[in-house]
Amino acid sequence: MHQFFDRYAFKVILVLGLAASFAVITGVLGAAKQPASPAEPVPATTPFVDVHTHLEPSNPAHSVQAALQAMKRENAAKIVFMPPPFAADDPARYDAEIFLPVVKGHRDKLAVLGGGGSLNVMIQESARSGDAGPEIRRKFKERAEELLREGVAGFGELTAEHFPGATPYQSAPPDHPLFLLLADIAAEHGVPIDLHMEAIPQDMPPPAPLKSPPQLHANIAGFERLLAHNPRAPIIWAHAGWDNTGYRTAALCRRLLAAHPNLYMDVKIDPAKPGKNSPLADGASGAIRPEWLKLFQDFPDRFLVGTDQHYPEPLPGPQRWEAIVLLLNQLPDGVRQKIGMENAVRLYSDPQRPRH
Repeated sequence: MHQFFDRYAFKVILVLGLAASFAVITGVLGAAKQPASPAEPVPATTPFVDVHTHLEPSNPAHSVQAALQAMKRENAAKIVFMPPPFAADDPARYDAEIFLPVVKGHRDKLAVLGGGGSLNVMIQESARSGDAGPEIRRKFKERAEELLREGVAGFGELTAEHFPGATPYQSAPPDHPLFLLLADIAAEHGVPIDLHMEAIPQDMPPPAPLKSPPQLHANIAGFERLLAHNPRAPIIWAHAGWDNTGYRTAALCRRLLAAHPNLYMDVKIDPAKPGKNSPLADGASGAIRPEWLKLFQDFPDRFLVGTDQHYPEPLPGPQRWEAIVLLLNQLPDGVRQKIGMENAVRLYSDPQRPRH
């Protein structure tokens, strides 16, 4: 009887072993034939506010619906849209008016900044012509206050130094009189300014592959003059972590944040084009670099999420929000809550309440 069971057990083990081997081989061959399904994006562990995104102007309603659907995948609580910083001769130029009607029914989840298609143009043209006289200033102030009456939550996207891409190369001194005037308007109404500016600490030739203009002009000192002009004006320096000159280091960010209490920074990480000085190792897919983690921990009240995500989401490939979520999910709980949610709520809670 014992020999029977031994022989039987041996046969069972042999059959099971052959079956398992066949299953493994079949699985390997099947995997070779079938393409692997893409992994599902990982949402944020806690809700967050994205303060820097863009929509498709040819179909704003569709873009809004795409964004609302994406928010569920992201675990985003609110999204702020804005026009890019346009040049005067750009035929695609538009401003907040194209989006305000379609976000009207979603004010709990969506907000709009304005000025990229008008105020930015006026600044760039004034810098080019050298005319920042009383009439220019009057028209500029009228337009800024018109946008606020229409319901924008702040001013953006404006630029003091924008390398060519979706828009052409643009440059204006960050302490230009119209920027200073806008800081006064923002302080009066308690709204932020979203500013795109490559970091250029001294005059320098453009980094490759940028070839024009032949010389870039220093802007950090002028930026500090803008910040100091009206300390009640919240200014968000866009795209921390996505640096094209190599000079927007954690050390520079630390120095400016320590010196200017009204300076905020939104964090952008682009999986397709990480740029220099990314907060994540391997550009967009690794652990938070120690110098950036320490910076977030030392200034948790001064950073926000600003993915620069476009809606509908460009496909295929990973989205910009996925890289930011990877960073957020690695932050300590208290720091993540401030950077992901609380700072944005504080800045955008009541656009008409002056901040003293």
